[in-house]
Amino acid sequence: MKSIPATNPASHGAASRRTFLSDIGMGFTGLALGAMLQRDGIVRASESAAAGLPSGLAHMTPKAKSVIWIFLVGGMSQMESFDPKPALNKYAGMSVDETPFKSVLDSPYLKKNLREFIPGLHQAHPKLYPMQIGHSRRGQSGLDVSDWWPHLGNMIDDVAIVRSMWTTDNNHGAQLQFHTGRHALEGQFPTIGSWVNYGLGTLNENLPSFCVIGTPIADCCGGLGAHGANYLGPEHAGIHLNVDPANPLPFATPGSEVYREEQQSEFELLGRLNRLSAIEYPDDPALKARIKSYELAFRMQSALPNVINFSAETASTQEMYGLNQDPTKTFGQQCLVARRLVESGVRFVQLFHGSNGGAGSWDAHSGLKSNHSTLCKQVDQPIAGLLRDLKERGLLEETLVVIGTEFGRTPGFQNSDGRDHHPYGFSVALAGGGIKGGIAHGATDEIGFHAVEDRHYVTDLHATVMHQLGLDARRLEVPGRKRLDLDYGQPIHAIL
Repeated sequence: MKSIPATNPASHGAASRRTFLSDIGMGFTGLALGAMLQRDGIVRASESAAAGLPSGLAHMTPKAKSVIWIFLVGGMSQMESFDPKPALNKYAGMSVDETPFKSVLDSPYLKKNLREFIPGLHQAHPKLYPMQIGHSRRGQSGLDVSDWWPHLGNMIDDVAIVRSMWTTDNNHGAQLQFHTGRHALEGQFPTIGSWVNYGLGTLNENLPSFCVIGTPIADCCGGLGAHGANYLGPEHAGIHLNVDPANPLPFATPGSEVYREEQQSEFELLGRLNRLSAIEYPDDPALKARIKSYELAFRMQSALPNVINFSAETASTQEMYGLNQDPTKTFGQQCLVARRLVESGVRFVQLFHGSNGGAGSWDAHSGLKSNHSTLCKQVDQPIAGLLRDLKERGLLEETLVVIGTEFGRTPGFQNSDGRDHHPYGFSVALAGGGIKGGIAHGATDEIGFHAVEDRHYVTDLHATVMHQLGLDARRLEVPGRKRLDLDYGQPIHAIL
């Protein structure tokens, strides 16, 4: 055993109890140390538990096990999707002041909840723009849905639409806000996916708990922060995957010239070196995340390609997602992989559509009809196929699917044939995971301007997701990180 110096610790600076025990452990050739660090990569597992870190167990009986969070980047129009407004056609071309709805411009909501990134950049646009597509009542529930969503319309009896969402950012920082609950001017905070990862962990030790598919949002609008974990630590951030069985996680394999046994030895050496560092720096979140990432990456090399590989799916299943058509193939593959991931135990799958290196493809300031008709065609069948596939496999009851966007579009014209950003009232859709189907909750006014009935800030959506997973957000507060009441939100009980 390594001898203990007889010098007075005070003469060289008091040695901590942790360092003392770690030095002793080194004398046992690292056996005890390896056992202690195997799970978490740090020596203070018991201290971490005592500090109130989550146990990985639900706080209450969960209704769902996993979440598929679909985000349409750029701001989808509520009027041309899940909240049709016939009054826009009746009063098309008229100023709001000339209609029975002129009070919307005097509403306290117009400025009360607005926090502009660039003051005056996005106006109300009072001249009303008619709907650019028809709408019809769908399913036994008779919910009114845009004709650009025929496939999802056929599944509407399994879907709850919340028509009364609002946010405070009228620019595309709202993309970050939708995921963190905080305005972009306040900085970056943990996202809904990272909170789920932090609170519950994984159901499959060979796969990440929080996966990201598709191109994430651009740096202008939050970048990696939209699937980041901020102060929760990098091990709780989303891991970006490619829909490519040969290379699902870039740089996760050493290449064909390295034997698996050789790589395993390299990982073991890296692990030992990292854990030696962890003795001296037990609170370093980056080190802890790196240790976990090495261990997980090694296990993922065999597990992940099998999950990403959808070639084993039947032709009928692939057709259900639209893999046989060019417009729907890419997003259909991503939705199919999302199903395979939750089926394999991934807790939270975040799926982006419309990222274009800027504000996002759904940002229809002009040419809305061409824009939305094209984009809706890309996502409608794949999303409906996902819901149908989950339902047929008995997975919809335990998988919560969310379809969201950062804000809506203005009822008024912009650039003669487009709509501007609109944070005052917009729609999201949910299905599965204990959600009531075939209902619409909340409402905007007659022209879709303000959320006026059962209003919900974006963190109410977060709270709903966490509630269905059996998590109480208020019990996940991190010591030293004060959260606002608005951060927690309230579950939307009317749709549960």
